[in-house]
Amino acid sequence: MTIKESWLLPEGIDELLPEEASQLECLHRALVDRMRSWGYQLVVPPLVEYLDSLLTGTAKTLDIQTFKLTDQMSGRMLGIRADMTPQVARIAAHKMRDQADVLRLCYIGSVLHTLPEGQASSRNPIQLGAEIYGHAGPESDVESIQLMLDLLAVSGAVTTVALDIGHVGIYRGLASYAGLDANQEQELFSALQRKAAAEIETLLEQYQLTDEARDMLQALAELNGDHTVLETAQNQLAKAPQPVQQALDTLIRIHDMLSQRLPNLAINFDLAELRGYHYHTGVVFAAYKPGSAQAIAAGGRYDDIGEHFGHAQPATGFSMDLKKIATLLPVADNAPRKESISVEWQDDPALEDMVKSLRNDGKVVVYRMPGTEMSTTHTLVKQAGRWQVTETGTQTRG
Repeated sequence: MTIKESWLLPEGIDELLPEEASQLECLHRALVDRMRSWGYQLVVPPLVEYLDSLLTGTAKTLDIQTFKLTDQMSGRMLGIRADMTPQVARIAAHKMRDQADVLRLCYIGSVLHTLPEGQASSRNPIQLGAEIYGHAGPESDVESIQLMLDLLAVSGAVTTVALDIGHVGIYRGLASYAGLDANQEQELFSALQRKAAAEIETLLEQYQLTDEARDMLQALAELNGDHTVLETAQNQLAKAPQPVQQALDTLIRIHDMLSQRLPNLAINFDLAELRGYHYHTGVVFAAYKPGSAQAIAAGGRYDDIGEHFGHAQPATGFSMDLKKIATLLPVADNAPRKESISVEWQDDPALEDMVKSLRNDGKVVVYRMPGTEMSTTHTLVKQAGRWQVTETGTQTRG
C-alpha cells in the first residue's frame, strides 16, 4: 500500500471533521434531552456481544449485516452490532423487566454494517432510537410516531415531514389465507415491494389460488394513499381472515389519534409497505423529507423479540441515523464567527486564574503558541496591571 492509499477509508466508512462533529454533538444532546423529557431512560449497550445474543430470534435477519470475530478470551464468536434495537430488547427483558408495567428506553451509539443499506449510505451510522415495552395497543405506536416526529422537528433538519404507515399483518394474513409456501410468500413479497404489477399478476396466476385469495393479494399493490384507502381496503378485503381485519382496525384507530394530535401531518397509508417484514409484527412507519425516496427515520412494532430473551412482552419503537439527520441541517450563509479568545502563552498565575474563570463561564479561551498566528474574535491582554478581554482583528501574533 502506498503512502497515499494508507490514508484511504474503506468504502462506506466516513468520519466527521470538527464542524460536523460539533453539530452532531449538539444534536445528540438536544435529542437525548428531548427523549428524556418524554419519560425515556437512556441505556448504553456494548459495541460487541456474543453473536448468538445479537442474532437471537427475529434479529437473525441482521446476520448478513453483522461483522463477526473470535473472542480471544472465551473462544466464542462475537458480533459488532449492526442494530442496537435487539440489544435494548435484551436489556429490557433481563435487567429491567420488573421496573414498570410500561418501560420506555432510549439509546444512541455507533453501529457497523458489512454492506450499505442503500445508495450512498454510510456503513458506520450513529443510531438513535426509542422503544416502548409492555403495551400492545395502538396508543404506544402513536406515541412512538409522535416522538419520532418531535425529534425531527427539534433537530431542525426538516420543516415538513411526510409519514408513511403500513401493517405487515395484512400481507402476512392474506399469504396464510391463500396457502402460500415460504418461497411463494417471499417471491410475492419482493414483487409487492417493487410495485411490479405485471410480475404480481403473473405470480398469482402461477400459484393457482382461489379467485378470492388472488383478488385480495393483487389489490394490495394499489391500496396506498390517504386515509380513504383504509375504507377501500375494508371493502376489497372484506372476506379476509380476522387478523387482516384487526390490522385494518388498528390502522384506522392510529389515523384517528394522529389526526387529533397532529392535524397538519401528511399521512400516506401503504398496505403493501412491508419494511422489516421478517422482523416486525404489526404497524410499520417511516418519515420522509418531501421529494426524497429515502426514509430519514423509521420504526414499527416487533412483539416477538422479547420471547427469545426469556421475557415475552409487546414492543414498539423507532430509530434514525443521527449523521444522516445532521447532513440535512441548513447551512447558514455568512454565519458570524463563533466568539473565541486568544491569549499569548506565558507563565502568570493571574492569567491562569482569568483563563479558568472565563472557561468556567463557558467561553472558549485558546493559548497562542510562541511564533504562531491565530484567528480569533477577542484577545486577552494585560492593561493597567489587569488582564482584560478586548476585541481584536482576525490575525494576532505571539
